[in-house]
Amino acid sequence: MNKMKTAIIGAGIAGIAASIRLAAKGHEVTVFEANAYPGGKLSEIRMQGFRFDAGPSLFTMPQYVEELFELAGQPIEPYFEYGRLDVVCKYFWEDGVQLNAHADVWKFAREVEEKLGVKEKVIIRTFADSRYKYAATASTFLHKSLHKRKTWLTRDVLKAIFKIPRLDIFRTMHSANTKRLKEAHLVQLFNRYATYNGSSPYKAPGLLNIIPHFEHGIGAFYPKAGMISITESLFQLAKDIGVRFQMETPVDEIVVSEKNAVGVKTGEWQHNFDVIVSNMDMFYTYKKLLHTHKAPEKTLNQTKSTSALIFYWGLRTEFPELDVHNIFFSENYETEFEYLTDKKQVYTDPTVYINITQKYKPDDAPEGNENWFTMINVPHNVGQDWDDIIVQARENIIAKISRILNRDIRPLIACEQILDPRLIESRTSSHLGALYGTSSDNRMAAFLRHPNFSKTIKGLYFVGGSVHPGGGIPLCLLSAKIATELIAEDYG
Repeated sequence: MNKMKTAIIGAGIAGIAASIRLAAKGHEVTVFEANAYPGGKLSEIRMQGFRFDAGPSLFTMPQYVEELFELAGQPIEPYFEYGRLDVVCKYFWEDGVQLNAHADVWKFAREVEEKLGVKEKVIIRTFADSRYKYAATASTFLHKSLHKRKTWLTRDVLKAIFKIPRLDIFRTMHSANTKRLKEAHLVQLFNRYATYNGSSPYKAPGLLNIIPHFEHGIGAFYPKAGMISITESLFQLAKDIGVRFQMETPVDEIVVSEKNAVGVKTGEWQHNFDVIVSNMDMFYTYKKLLHTHKAPEKTLNQTKSTSALIFYWGLRTEFPELDVHNIFFSENYETEFEYLTDKKQVYTDPTVYINITQKYKPDDAPEGNENWFTMINVPHNVGQDWDDIIVQARENIIAKISRILNRDIRPLIACEQILDPRLIESRTSSHLGALYGTSSDNRMAAFLRHPNFSKTIKGLYFVGGSVHPGGGIPLCLLSAKIATELIAEDYG
């Protein structure tokens, strides 16, 4: 019996995960990647002796990585090591309040009571609520296709329906957090979790308060060789089990014949396959690779998620007071970015977070130095004057951090690279530089995301942050699981 020949377009983390799952099931898999390196957003930057993880800065749901090694029949230890973080984040406010967000919810609760005077039970109940939301919805909304009828004919869905009143679907994260927590610092802290999928806590449904459970219920982790080692280990695993990678080979077209995906074109060459999996952003999959096929314009034109403005700084010093992995400098002030669209709109978020990720392993920076991944959330790119925004944001960030640390960091910056929405789009083909595809500011967002399969072209499937279940490492890995299970159902 001949092996199924499968093409995967894009060696992002979801594309690599899909290649491992399919190769483990006996497919002959070829991955086409436009860049010279794998990983998409989950890559790295090196300059002047400093190393920076260029993508996500926190690792949750490690079981989805471990599962890939189990499916491939390979031990994880030679490839990948990670450890649990005792303190997930450290928070600084301009009024002098500092909080250590211990991974252990009881330690975190005691910290909050000591620093803010809020009773332990408030935090314990908040995390219990997050755990409840996860238990009620994860099996359906994260692990299965929402676009298949059989998904809805299960006992899990019936149970979830009866729990709707407790899922906060009809109020925002902010209103839910304000009612439960009341204290301003805590409301702001828990609102921040909306940024994990590029949404606004003032618009996103309270169901997204499921996210704290990922960090404090299941755990927050960090790979011992940096976040880049997630990409490197899975890339190596895929090659070891027979996946073929064609780097620096952009796909120009998905070949469709009689409503069947039959191959891909790269330059002058056509490569024939039985199954095609696109890890490319859905917008560009249709506009560039399926340009003669009718696109689902309503889906593609949904509001995009936020993007990021990131400063990669190599600092000539160490800050022992920041001795945890993630640091957030939080402040309530209004920042506006004007959208240049047919109808003028203004993006206003009354909360701005500065996220710093410090050196975590010795070769990230020279002795006595630190690498800082310094990020603020910004809108996706719709023609703003990013050069001006970068100048203003840089000054504001440096001034704020310097005030809180009581030390001018400007002369300590030895080297710098900047990543803005324009570069994010050009380097990763993320439409408008949106980090998470479609925004989750709508309570129906989960249903409006593009499915993991084509409804009109047989043999065409989709993975990555722009399709169900969404962006971020865990959800991208789950998109690969959902898509490959659909392939198994369709082709046996």
